[in-house]
Amino acid sequence: MNSNRDTLPDDIRGYHRRTKHAPNRYALGPAFLDWTSQPSPYRRFEGSRQVALPLLDEVDTAPFPGPALEPAAVDRRSLGLFLELALGISAWKNYEGSTWALRNNPSSGNLHPTEGYVVLDAVEGVGAAAALYHYAPLDHALEERAVYEARSVLPPGGFPLALSSIPWREAWKYGERAFRYCQLDAGHAIGAVAQAAAALGWRAHALPEPSDDEIAELLGLTREDAAHRREAEHPDLLLWIATDAARPAAFDPRPAIDARRGFRGTANRLSEDHDGWPLVDLAVRFCRKPRTEPRRATPRIAWPAPAIDDLSIGDVVRGRRSAQRMDGETAMPREAFGALLAATLPGEQALLSALPWPPALTLVLFVHRVEGIEPGLYVLQRDADVVKRLREACSPTLDWAPAELDGLPLFRLQGGAVERDATRLACLQVISGKGCFSLAMIADFDRALEDDGAFAYRRLHWEAGLIGQALYLWATACGFAGTGIGCFFDDEVHALLGLPAEGTSFQDVYHFTVGAPIEDTRILTLPPYPDERRERR
Repeated sequence: MNSNRDTLPDDIRGYHRRTKHAPNRYALGPAFLDWTSQPSPYRRFEGSRQVALPLLDEVDTAPFPGPALEPAAVDRRSLGLFLELALGISAWKNYEGSTWALRNNPSSGNLHPTEGYVVLDAVEGVGAAAALYHYAPLDHALEERAVYEARSVLPPGGFPLALSSIPWREAWKYGERAFRYCQLDAGHAIGAVAQAAAALGWRAHALPEPSDDEIAELLGLTREDAAHRREAEHPDLLLWIATDAARPAAFDPRPAIDARRGFRGTANRLSEDHDGWPLVDLAVRFCRKPRTEPRRATPRIAWPAPAIDDLSIGDVVRGRRSAQRMDGETAMPREAFGALLAATLPGEQALLSALPWPPALTLVLFVHRVEGIEPGLYVLQRDADVVKRLREACSPTLDWAPAELDGLPLFRLQGGAVERDATRLACLQVISGKGCFSLAMIADFDRALEDDGAFAYRRLHWEAGLIGQALYLWATACGFAGTGIGCFFDDEVHALLGLPAEGTSFQDVYHFTVGAPIEDTRILTLPPYPDERRERR
């Protein structure tokens, strides 16, 4: 396994090892940020027909967390609400002449490598024939990327939504670690899509069978007009948005690929100049997904989501923010803490049920300020077998004492203040110690790669991002705020748990913190879209 920075690694394990941060050595990134080459966060297909979608942000949605009791029909209005809540803009921010957008699907560094596409049969007001559309969040519109010669190419009961990534957007700022962040962002987007679907009484299901090649062909990503050569767009995954719960959540993209269609438009250029990051390109190749057989459903314990009074899904999704600072004083109510932890468990229906793969992440929590919970280091068990093996791999000096919290599988490893540890391990970021709690997501790394090959590296990060999105939304619903933390000292976290220094059985893949945010009153908040786009009942 290569670790020399003058040579590139041979596989995804080598990529993971090389891109670890350490107190005396950070993963390779740009020496400085070339602001003139900052990539545009907006993909556009110039020359394609654009379908403006209605903005329904003043229309009541189902109570959080949903789902809505009755499924909505697939029409222009429901698609407008669904795509806005999933991938649309939530607000614009302005400070000292600089303006930037926030989106309902969060992103590392607000760089947004993730793109979204849908295939729809003929829909009145959208298209007279079946078509492939790209969602353009800046305009809240669908761009007609390809038009079929038939009115219908889909099975009944739903439609597919595809996610893809443009790694250059992340590599511009983060260099070699960018591939990790693209996958985390895809996981957050899965959660955003699943919550948006719940607002309409629909369900989102990630499909484990399609290959990357199939998804790329469905979306036309291999075409010359799909991207500038230094701004390649890669397939992430395909989700089936089930609009009829009585029908099975399954979709084979091959008939839609084979059906006759004509492509429209040319992708815009995102940057005038580019710096190459060969390791990111290698990681993409290492993790290519082949077509796989359907997986057997994993039995899961259902943890009922507590009701949140007087909050709609729209309120929570549009109100979510990434906190920049925490007050370091406010304590979280015990009930809210329990609700946030329950939202991350595999049986949770609105978000976590979107993933078909067995749970592979265990949450190691740094509890700082939670009413009725002793400060200290804890573990939330998301899979009994995984935690059993993790416990065997960790230091025998850890307590693993059951912690009573509404029946949740929570264990205390050690008591006492852990604010300094949380801050130190998160690249010295104070926000990790100033929240009510923070956490590290520890992946069942070797086992996942043995089961699914190098592709598992991506789905481990998707699971982490999806957990992060659940924490974001539930923190917002409970009156707090969250922040995803992609910078952490990987092996220092392993050392805290007593994991073997050279082994990779378990690996840290993502951090998160939740607490009481300090608002920066100097920053002006502006509406996401012009008022004339808004439709009211």
